[in-house]
Amino acid sequence: MTKEIHVLGLSGGRDSAALAVWMRENRPDLDINYFFTDTGKELDEVYDYLGRLEGFLGKPITYLNPGRDFDFWLKEYGNFLPSPRTRWCTRKLKIHPFEQWLRPELVAGTRVHSYVAIRADEPERSGMIATHPNMSVHFPLREVGLNKAAVIGLLESSGLGLPAYYRWRSRSGCTFCFYQQKIEWVRLMREHPEAFEEAKSYEKTALEHGSPFTWTERESLEELSRPERVAQIEKDYEARVARLKARKPVNALRARLTDAHIDEAYGVDEADGSCLVCHK
Repeated sequence: MTKEIHVLGLSGGRDSAALAVWMRENRPDLDINYFFTDTGKELDEVYDYLGRLEGFLGKPITYLNPGRDFDFWLKEYGNFLPSPRTRWCTRKLKIHPFEQWLRPELVAGTRVHSYVAIRADEPERSGMIATHPNMSVHFPLREVGLNKAAVIGLLESSGLGLPAYYRWRSRSGCTFCFYQQKIEWVRLMREHPEAFEEAKSYEKTALEHGSPFTWTERESLEELSRPERVAQIEKDYEARVARLKARKPVNALRARLTDAHIDEAYGVDEADGSCLVCHK
């Protein structure tokens, strides 16, 4: 018989964690290999949450390290920062390690089943496409009709809750992900000042080498971190949230979320098109 394996990628975020919980509770017959592609530039809260999730699942999470880290690839790309238009970080630090991990199994003829955390309320997202005839991609959350509210409820009822960074940030991913909103850069500066300074140093080097991109569009972190600019970003954010709250009712579940979750709950995300591999 053809060998089969089952894999589920974790981002350190809400949806992939909920999928792992759902699979453990509803498909205990499957021996699932849980994995995390580690860029080495993740938030501390991501690693803490993965540790808690590992305890809940009762089996280890495989950490896939790219071998060549962010600093290596930054130099390879001429010190040009990744951006929504040139997402080399996703390709080199997330997708390639996953493909290299599975390649021996696929070459050997193993049937690989990959489970991806796309919810029922995300009809516009297509998810990871199988790139090998021996791979099948499945979307259990979508198939059983679980939306964002159901995902949050599942994590709360499991005792895991949400990752701690949701207190101030709306998505998982690298510490200095370019998909962050300006308000989230301000919060990163306060929550993890050393990480913010590292991001500034990367940006300074990139600009010195002629990079057309800064981490946040049309503004350097040096400019963004000035007190008067911080005050304006916070004022603009609060005004935007107030406008959206006034015209969109809050359901009971979303009302329990912290202010950082308003970014998603009210559609005030400035960074549409975010990276599925990193953020789910």
